[in-house]
Amino acid sequence: MTATREPGGAPAPTLKHWVAGARPRTLPAALVPVAVGTGAAVSTGGAVWWRALVALAVALLLQIGVNYANDYSDGIRGTDNARVGPLRLVGSGLATPRSVLVAALGCFLAAAVAGLALVVATRAWWLLAVGALSIAAAWFYTGGSRPYGYRALGEVSVFVFFGLVAVAGTTYVQVEGLPWLAVAAAVPVGLLACALLVVNNLRDLRGDAEAGKRTLAVVLGDRRTRLLYAGCVIAPFAVAAALIPVRPLTALTLLAIPLAVPPVRLVLGGALGPALIAGLRQTGRLQLAYGALFTIGLAVTL
Repeated sequence: MTATREPGGAPAPTLKHWVAGARPRTLPAALVPVAVGTGAAVSTGGAVWWRALVALAVALLLQIGVNYANDYSDGIRGTDNARVGPLRLVGSGLATPRSVLVAALGCFLAAAVAGLALVVATRAWWLLAVGALSIAAAWFYTGGSRPYGYRALGEVSVFVFFGLVAVAGTTYVQVEGLPWLAVAAAVPVGLLACALLVVNNLRDLRGDAEAGKRTLAVVLGDRRTRLLYAGCVIAPFAVAAALIPVRPLTALTLLAIPLAVPPVRLVLGGALGPALIAGLRQTGRLQLAYGALFTIGLAVTL
């Protein structure tokens, strides 16, 4: 049987390839802020579950969309040619740039439609601007003529959009207000999302530097990037501890400390290249565990 092929004769990517290209290990960065934002909403007695599910759909679609957009933009620039990390569709030649671009734009469009439902439900029309900025940030991370991800601003964007905007936004669309607890809870979530990006960029530091991609890891250098990663992993526990006087069960997050030890030890121990893929996986696990415990700690009052 002849394999399906894309225009130009290249074999068409399979569903397995598309799933791998979506980079499932990065999806906790979308799931956790929605869970934590919903926990903050529950603590005020204002959770609206269908809105929480729509917010989750928006977050996941944006995360997958930005992954495909990065695949497309890095692929056409050639910065993925010597990549040691997860599969890239364009860089590996498994998919045409056009097909990956269409996938990215399709995800952004679907996220916009889902987000519009929340705007209509809340009648907070200013959220349209927030949604537009979120999509623009997703695209221009590596897209356009001056991608900010090539100028050491990736971690700042991740902290803002996968921390502050995602957590506070999830709470807002449910309670139609912004309690201080949602803003405080966004800080550790944003830091853990940054940790994912830091370890990812640490893994690719050498190849990115050779390709002219000036990530924060390239600017800081190997040693300081490793220290930054450790800080992004440790600080969330300090934030949760600071919230114990007002939400005692946030102490539950301390149960996730054993999951923080292996990736911090790996990174501070000098692991390089492919060995850091394990660090990315471990960081994702930590983010999920911390997010689940933090959500319970916020939602359940004593």
